[in-house]
Amino acid sequence: MPDLFDRLETRVPQTRESILFRDLRHILTVAKSRVPALRAQLKGFDVAMLATRADLARIPIVRRRDLEALQVDAPPFGGTCATRPGAMKQIIVGDGLMAAPEGQAKDWWGAARALYAAGLRKGSVVVNAFSYDWGAQGHIVASGAYALGCPVMPLAGAPMSVKVRAIARIKPRFFSGTAEHLKSLLDYAGEHEVDVSSIKHALVMGPLGAGLRNEFHLRGVAVTRAFATAELGLVAYESGTPDGFTLNEGLILELVVPGGAALVEPGEAGEMVVTRLNADYPLLRFGTGAISAILPHPSACGRTNTRIRAPVEHAAEGAEFCGMRLHSEHIVEIARRHPNLGRLRLVVRRAKEQDVLILRAEHRGDEASMSESLTETLHKITQIRGTIEFVTPGSLPDDEGVIVDERPLN
Repeated sequence: MPDLFDRLETRVPQTRESILFRDLRHILTVAKSRVPALRAQLKGFDVAMLATRADLARIPIVRRRDLEALQVDAPPFGGTCATRPGAMKQIIVGDGLMAAPEGQAKDWWGAARALYAAGLRKGSVVVNAFSYDWGAQGHIVASGAYALGCPVMPLAGAPMSVKVRAIARIKPRFFSGTAEHLKSLLDYAGEHEVDVSSIKHALVMGPLGAGLRNEFHLRGVAVTRAFATAELGLVAYESGTPDGFTLNEGLILELVVPGGAALVEPGEAGEMVVTRLNADYPLLRFGTGAISAILPHPSACGRTNTRIRAPVEHAAEGAEFCGMRLHSEHIVEIARRHPNLGRLRLVVRRAKEQDVLILRAEHRGDEASMSESLTETLHKITQIRGTIEFVTPGSLPDDEGVIVDERPLN
């Protein structure tokens, strides 16, 4: 019998599907009267008749830009929550002042399964290198760890010297953060001869190349990836083998033409549209902006839920970079602060197993002084350090997104 989180993970797929739609009908029936945004989305649709994926596909998709507009009109959550803000555990503010709720329920974000699959067990100490101050990832990890009975060391804001010395003293076995953060931590510890070998398992979010994964393995750390968003919590995670992700329980996944509404053909890649069965925050058909494809065979670990290719951020919607989200509003704000520039592009690349952020800017004039100012602005707005590339005015096309993700799919 495989080592699994619970019996839900080995359900017959047809049984899981039937229960998902049964529970979805119940949640929507109860929540519809209390959630204005949901009523508008379901206008003219009979929830009692929602029984198949074909039925679900008739409901409009909601995307991040729609939630942003709703929150501006009706803060904090834009009329999308069934639970009043004062009864929530937390209100988490992220990029673009987007507010994400966290309810009171145990493992509200659904992260415990992914942490368990990554090797976390009751009583193990977790180094949480995701920020608690900006965005939801730190809270997602912490909630799942607490649900498993594990104490958390929140070290995101600490200097690297403090991080490695704290790990050497307390000897946690588990790390969660980005792969780049883990590599930097191990490299720093090695250079300064600090023993952090207690860390044996890690759950990372964001890119992880095969070379870097193998480097971690040689250093004695088994690394597993996961995909999460502030709107949906933990969506999918590696389980058993690194050749695909397992969809989390309590979610319904559809794949559509990126940025559109039509479902893709079986086996084709498409934008992940996810329905979350959560009574506090009944998010229906949320377009994540991430691209994936359904894999044909179940996981060798024994979990029977849908397996997907590693999700990749779609440039038209934004991009994930070292645990932070880049989006078009960043470009708008940079342009506002530097009106003498022409078109702008944020480019994300992969170099030497690390992500690299480049701001391409159309500019004619003194590049040295402008580069210093623009580099500072880029860091202030995105909270990420990047480099500047100046190009000739008129050379950037206007037929592509303002964020270009050039990283490989895996």
